[in-house]
Formats: sequence, structure tokens, C-alpha cells
Amino acid sequence: MDCGTILIVDSDDASRLTAVQVAVRLGYDARPTPTADELLERLGSDRPALAIVEVELPGPGNGLEVMRQLHEAFDDALPVILVSGRQIDAFDRTAGLMLGADDYVTKPLDAAELLARVKRSLRRVSPAVGPANRNSNGSETGLSPREHQILTLLAEGRTQPQIAAELVISSKTVGTHIQHVLSKLGVNTRAQAVSVAFRRGLVGADVRAHALALLDA
Repeated sequence: MDCGTILIVDSDDASRLTAVQVAVRLGYDARPTPTADELLERLGSDRPALAIVEVELPGPGNGLEVMRQLHEAFDDALPVILVSGRQIDAFDRTAGLMLGADDYVTKPLDAAELLARVKRSLRRVSPAVGPANRNSNGSETGLSPREHQILTLLAEGRTQPQIAAELVISSKTVGTHIQHVLSKLGVNTRAQAVSVAFRRGLVGADVRAHALALLDA
């Protein structure tokens, strides 16, 4: 069974092997490389199904630059999972998601966890929404005003209890709204929802500026 291609670029032999095993187990053609240069040299015109990219790649181009070039070569809808053994703080993960990653996984890679995350990213689809479901920027979302408000707070880095306290509603109600947001955006995790929000412009420029300021702090 060949479902397509999963690109893997990771300088660590053990992590690269784990990613290859996950791709093969899911029926995909694994294309592993240890460096960004080698990946980009071998990059053809055929669209991959997904890419797994190490953040701390050796050489002048790190994983974030590789992700940018992959999105430029194909489009922003290509799922890219960033993996990192050193840049694992909240700011690092937020930066990866803001710049277009579908997910961010820390090392050492656990095969079962990576398998689940890859499957979720591969299942991700764009939401089917009508023309009336647009935000102030004209982006189609299908989100209610309350759901859009909660998505914005998630993008600002608020936790579920913090959102509940700010909106004066129960944490359980916030959780229900979050599940509706995930469903309408066609994603499976809050991190993916925030990534979609930044990529599609579903949050205002002030929220983006606030997140970038935190990253630069």
C-alpha cells in the first residue's frame, strides 16, 4: 500500500528512523534525509502528503526555513510537523505554530505519540462553511462570536481555566466551545487551531503583535 510520500528531514539518526517507521506503518513512502540541503535538492514537483522537519537542522537553513520553503513550493495547506530536542519551551512551540507548523513534537520521539500526531495531521481537512460565516476580515470560519472570542484567547496563550475566569463561564462550557472550534476548523488539537487562526488571519493584528512580542522578549 502506497498512500503518498512523507518527507523526513532530521539530523538525528534515531529520530529519523522513528519517523521512517511511522510513515511506513501508515503505508506512506518515507523520504528521509539528514540535512536541509539534501531535502531541497531532492524535492520534486510531486506534492508530499506531509513533512516531518527537525527545528535544529545543521547548516545555514534551520527547520523553520525549510518549512517556509516547503509551503512556498506547494502551499500553506501542506502539513508540517516540527520536531525539536532543544527548542521545547512554550515560546518555541508558539513560534513554530505561528509560522505555519501543523504540530510541534518534542524529542526523544515516542513512536506511538508521533504515529497519533501524524494520523491527526493527515486527517485534517478544511472546514465546509457557507458564505455567511465570515469574520470581520472576510475569512470563512463558521465560528459563532463566542467561539471566535475563545479562539482569540487561545491564540493569546490563555489556558482553559483562564478563559473561563475572564468570560465568567464554567471551564466545562469553555471546553465545549473549544471542541466546536476544533470541529469547525477541521483540526484535532488546540495547537492546530491556533496555527490555523494565525495562517488564515482569524485573529486580529494586535493578537499577532502580542504573540510576536512575547517571542522576542
